[in-house]
Amino acid sequence: MLHNVVDALVPDEVHGNSRKKKEIIKGRVVLMKKNVLDFNDFSASIVDRFDELIGNKVSIQLVSSINQDPDENLKGKLGKPSYLSGWLTNISGLTPGDSAFKITFDWDNEIGVPGAIIVKNEHHNQFYLKSVTLEDIPDVGELHFVCHSWIYPSHRYTKHRIFFTNKTYLPHQTPKTLIKYREEELETLRGNGEGKLEEWDRVYDYAYYNDLGDPDKGPEYARPVLGGSAKNPYPRRVRTGRPSSKTDPNTESRLPLLKGLDIYVPRDEKFGHLKMSDFLGYALKSLSQDFVVALESVFDKTPNDFDSFEDVVELYEGGIKLPDGDLITKLTESIPFEFLKALLQTDGAPLLKLPMPDVIKEDKSAWRTDEEFAREMLAGVNPLVICRLEQFPPVSKLDPKTYGNQNSSITKAQIEKNLGGLSVDEAIKKNKLYILDHHDILMPYVRRINSTPRKIYATRTILFLQDDGTLRPLAIELSLPHPEGDQLGTISKVFTPANEGVEGSVWQLAKAYVSVNDSGYHQLISHWMKTHAVIEPFGIATYRQLSVLHPIHKLLHPHFRYTMNINGVARQILLNADGLLEKTVFPGMYSMELSSAAYKSWIFTEQAVPRDLVKRGMAVRDSESPHGYKLLIEDYPYAVDALDIWSAIESWVKEYCSFYYKSDDMISNDAELQSWWKEIREKGHGDKKDEKWWPEMKTFDELTETCTTIIWVASALHAAVNFGQYPYAGYHPNRPTISRRLMPEPNTPEYEELKEKPDTVFLKTISSKFQNVLGISLIELLSRHSSDEVYLGKRETVKWTDDSAALEAFERFGKNVEEIEDKIVEKNKEGELKNRVGPVKLPYTLLYPSSDGGLTGRGIPNSTSI
Repeated sequence: MLHNVVDALVPDEVHGNSRKKKEIIKGRVVLMKKNVLDFNDFSASIVDRFDELIGNKVSIQLVSSINQDPDENLKGKLGKPSYLSGWLTNISGLTPGDSAFKITFDWDNEIGVPGAIIVKNEHHNQFYLKSVTLEDIPDVGELHFVCHSWIYPSHRYTKHRIFFTNKTYLPHQTPKTLIKYREEELETLRGNGEGKLEEWDRVYDYAYYNDLGDPDKGPEYARPVLGGSAKNPYPRRVRTGRPSSKTDPNTESRLPLLKGLDIYVPRDEKFGHLKMSDFLGYALKSLSQDFVVALESVFDKTPNDFDSFEDVVELYEGGIKLPDGDLITKLTESIPFEFLKALLQTDGAPLLKLPMPDVIKEDKSAWRTDEEFAREMLAGVNPLVICRLEQFPPVSKLDPKTYGNQNSSITKAQIEKNLGGLSVDEAIKKNKLYILDHHDILMPYVRRINSTPRKIYATRTILFLQDDGTLRPLAIELSLPHPEGDQLGTISKVFTPANEGVEGSVWQLAKAYVSVNDSGYHQLISHWMKTHAVIEPFGIATYRQLSVLHPIHKLLHPHFRYTMNINGVARQILLNADGLLEKTVFPGMYSMELSSAAYKSWIFTEQAVPRDLVKRGMAVRDSESPHGYKLLIEDYPYAVDALDIWSAIESWVKEYCSFYYKSDDMISNDAELQSWWKEIREKGHGDKKDEKWWPEMKTFDELTETCTTIIWVASALHAAVNFGQYPYAGYHPNRPTISRRLMPEPNTPEYEELKEKPDTVFLKTISSKFQNVLGISLIELLSRHSSDEVYLGKRETVKWTDDSAALEAFERFGKNVEEIEDKIVEKNKEGELKNRVGPVKLPYTLLYPSSDGGLTGRGIPNSTSI
């Protein structure tokens, strides 16, 4: 390159004016080397340094946005390759960090303004390209290329790696020189649908959830395929292309357990180095705790159970010691996870204590109150199920031909004594009655689940809205299928509040059965299915059908960060047969099948906050109320904050989209947008392609509500149901996930024990000690923010677009989000809003947008990233 610089400095007259003087464009390249990102891979660093000794290995070519090359299918003309130099001298330290390289390019009128760059890597190892900036381009100034992509050695690719400027073009606005590049890049990302995908492949494709079971290990590890059938519909996940299992051709073979983090997703969707470091660190910590408790339980006087609530609190205040080293060898055969054996220490040192859950920080017993039990339906980790009761008694929607009479057996007489003088009909008319209904979704599974060591009921809980805005539980119905057959209906018992004696103990157990159901529903449906699973196909379709130049790609891209990776890891170690979820939530082996049953009634448009609240009877349209909706429980913390966040996202999306779509016709005629929407419906959510509620994607309102809903689900909805898990459920008695015994019957030994030792019976009924701590450790991991998290109203890079109007609108969105934070703080200080803090003195902050890293109980990441 030196001769280029010299030529640029030599006056024209030295060459006799035989040619025009060439100009030099300076540039800056920022990347991270493999040795930095892959846990200080020194071998990669050494090989790269050897590569650099024998010549330039990383080149960049400018692609013209103005002039076409007739010899290259009218693509933009290419400049001469320029090479990164100084790979040896620009050495990264042992701590993660960027490497910045200067680069220069020849510039002339044949190239004009670059619209893209082609990057070639002739090293033996990949590197992570963050950005390329070109300076002082004539008549333009600076051009920025946002890359954020792994660049593998060139022989891994069939087409060159191309990156476009951060400009935005609808398909018909694309410069002619870039059209073919735009189309080819999308073709690459779609792949050909064949073969096993490798880490360097950049293919986004679809597959069923056919990798949860492991029938080669035995029939007890077989699980149904989810997706592709009316019986078990499901969203699609990223295709890996692994071969079928030996036993079942419809089931994909599984990776060995230790390979869980190597499951295929496109490389750019993998965790970054900070995220991976945080994830691995807390995962190992959590799993080692479980291992220790499993061993300790062998020596405890009550091996499978806690002795008292104080015994549970000791998990957080005391710490756990390993058993004596000479006993460990005997116990290793019982370890449930092979890779945990390596974590065993033999020095008897205490393990780190579990963090104290917020729900018992201020008061160790307030969680047991009826007020807190009801409040968490409005301000807890699962505030998405409670509905206004509009018909009494509650009516089942289960098919009576299959399940008989499943209508509620709760009577007016059982609840009217606590309605403050109102009749049931009057209370319904005044919007005073509410229900937490887990009956219909669970009843088809109760018989199967109860044939295992776990014992559950299908439950209904009726609640009364009091004058102070709080809810009071009135009755809990526990239902079992008829012992002689499902078609004969249900056997139900109704329990009403009591504070003393055995009746009070029975009432505490009834609430525990409700909490078990709500915890399982929350984890499998509200959390996993309604955020993680449903959002992944939107991300796949975005990368397959919307170019990075497309405004909707730029709008949505941050909201898919890490989702495919965390979902892939979940399929490998969390959702799989005998995985962590099956061990810790009540449906066990039926867990994912239950989430499929819930997906049958999932409707995309109803995920919009206002539509959801109206459907559940929690709000009505009202032009005089904030955001146009009146909440029927005014102090409904989740809904109040959700409407604020929804409105902020909606305003941002509408303003952004208005820059690019000036008419509905522009939406109808946008080929990439229409392909994207068609693929989401017909492939990503293909089991629902014939349902009539899908928007047609022909109008501005359809586009903006769709994008708002996607962003809401991926960010705020996920935050609301995820990051409160440890604060509320880290103390398992408050949110038990498994019940092991049915309600004690009068005149039985169990009932007598309940009279004498109510706390012991309670703890014997819910999760065992091992299940308890395993579940706590899991939700501690899931509730933590990584140190590289990007929160709502922020972007990973400030130069994500060169459109100043869009950047200014995004800045306004960020300020709007900050104002919502301030409002949440003020509302939590208002003493009259009793549901925002409650008896446990835990303020509702799950929709507080920003957060630090770690276990904070607040923060809305842009994406479903954990």
